[in-house]
Amino acid sequence: MSDPLDLAQTDLERRVIEAVSATGAPFDVIEIDPDLADTAAFCTSYGYPLDTSGNCIVVASRDEEPTLAACVALATTKLDVNKRVRKLLGVRKLSFAPAELTQQHTGMQIGGVTPFRLPEGLALYLDARIEPLARVIVGGGSRRLKLSVDPAALAAVGGTFVEDLAIPIG
Repeated sequence: MSDPLDLAQTDLERRVIEAVSATGAPFDVIEIDPDLADTAAFCTSYGYPLDTSGNCIVVASRDEEPTLAACVALATTKLDVNKRVRKLLGVRKLSFAPAELTQQHTGMQIGGVTPFRLPEGLALYLDARIEPLARVIVGGGSRRLKLSVDPAALAAVGGTFVEDLAIPIG
């Protein structure tokens, strides 16, 4: 078995793989075409089911100094930003963080944002539907890597499982 760190091409990718490895939970690194990093394209192209693929989404309040958090929801759901997440953060107005703000605060591009190596102090909320899964796929810190991880790894890096963080689509 090869060392997962062999797949890292950047310092951020290396730090992300080290962070998931440090949780002690089982994981795999999946190298992909960066043009297929968006979840639907990834699942279609690589044959992974949407119901085990997660999106790590940064949200931001609309305050002058925004309150930010990262949330992970399955691709078969949509994050309940206006109700559940807004109440968790205790803010009046909340939306998805723009790509520029996401990259500024995490160092990661949309499609590669991962719960591993988020900035210290950034809350991480996980939809409770993820917890019973054997594995969930999340971004790997760049658009060229995905991680298949045991959900326990998400909790190990400070994630909190929240009931109804997301709403089923359809």
